[in-house]
Parts: sequence; structure tokens; C-alpha cells
Amino acid sequence: MRTLYCWLLAMFGMVGAAHAEWVQRELTYRLDGTDFIGTLVYDDAGAARRPGIVLVPNWLGPSPAAIEQAKRVAGRDYVVLVADVYGATVRPSNDDEASAAAGAARANRPLLRARVNKAVDVLIEQAGQAPLDTGRLAAVGFCFGGGSVLELARSGRDLRGVVSFHGNLDTPLPAQKGSIPAAVLVLHGADDPYVPAADVAAFESEMRAAGADWQLTAYGGAVHSFSEPEADAPGQAQYHPQVARRAFAAMRDFLAERFGP
Repeated sequence: MRTLYCWLLAMFGMVGAAHAEWVQRELTYRLDGTDFIGTLVYDDAGAARRPGIVLVPNWLGPSPAAIEQAKRVAGRDYVVLVADVYGATVRPSNDDEASAAAGAARANRPLLRARVNKAVDVLIEQAGQAPLDTGRLAAVGFCFGGGSVLELARSGRDLRGVVSFHGNLDTPLPAQKGSIPAAVLVLHGADDPYVPAADVAAFESEMRAAGADWQLTAYGGAVHSFSEPEADAPGQAQYHPQVARRAFAAMRDFLAERFGP
């Protein structure tokens, strides 16, 4: 595991950061009669308070791979909560089950927004138990999770920023003028077959109309899931190591700017 972590540090440009031990703690919470289980992740190298990030995983939900992904995002810099937006009894084991779970969540955007907002609340509640600065919060999502954090931004949650990796851009509830206080960074595969050009154009128009602080970077040659090493469906959902490095660097620069010194 240590070797894997060092490889990830090298892969995503975090070499040189001393690492102590990972704290990894499951958090059970409840919303509207449904139980959820998220996982809090951070490096215990120091006691200084650091910004917090809610991470919404891809359509497989809060899996072991999502926890490893959270460690990549956290580094020494952040406290990360891997959010559960499906419910504790829903843990997809294959693409068909994941498609059904993600489809059900996306079919009810108000409920999805409420569940991601609840994860932010749960992260805030960890202040005092984790080295968390609750005045500096953001959200990051991958694939299904990328679309989910954009719904969080559209809900009006006052965060420093949200970052979407190869996420869906469409919504039945577009943001209204002045309704997005969080800065928005979208990291998009220019050849993603699941996010057509019409969705990109509609998203850009939505952000302009909302008066949001937004950026969209489209990576040539990249399709869906470009940041996920396990993705191996050529032309559809495929890992692209060069684009992954660029996108993670863009995320870290964005968060550094949004969180400040």
C-alpha cells in the first residue's frame, strides 16, 4: 500500500510532501429516514487546521477505489469526506447496478442536492475531531459525482469552490442569476461521448446567465473517466494519464487559489 501511495504522489505531482499515517473513519448519518455511511480521510502528519472537501465518487459510490481517490485529493493539505449519496444499503457491484443507482439519483435532483448538502453538514460536524477549518470548504466529484457537485453549486451552497472531473453537465433545474456563490471548475474530456457539445453549450449559457465564477477546461483526446486508472472502454470511458495529471494539477491550483494562504 505504501508503494502504491508513493506512485500516486509521483503520478499527481505531490512528491516531497512528508506523509505520516492515514486516518480513515466511517461516519454514519441519517437524512429523511435513510441511513448513509461516508468515510472521513486525512493525513495525520500535523495538527494544523486545513480546508475540508466533500468528495462525491463515480457511479460505483463510496467504494475502496473512491477512498484511495480521496487520499490522492487530500494529500497533506485537506480533510476529505467521501460522501454516500445512495444510502447505506446501496453498494453497486457492477456497471448495471451502478447505472441503476446513478440513474435513480439523477432522476430526483432536489433529493440529490439535499444528500450532497447533508454530506457537507456532516463534514462540518467533524470540526474538533479532525484538523478541519470549516471556513474553507469545497466539493470535488468524479463522473456521476462531478454532476452531483454541480448540483450542489446550483443549490446555492456557500462553498469556496466545486470541481467536476468528467461529470455530466445537464440539469432540469438550471441556476438562476446570483444563485451560485461557489466558484466552479469543470474538467471535461473534449471527446466525451456522454456529454455532447449541446450540453457543454447549455452549461456555459447557464453559468453566464447565473453570473457565476466559472471555468471549463476541455482536454483534447480525452473521453469519459479520463482520471480513473481502471477505466478501459476505448472511445467511451478510458483513462488518459497525461490528461489526468493536467486535470489534477488544475484542481490543486484552483483549490489553492480558492482557499488562500
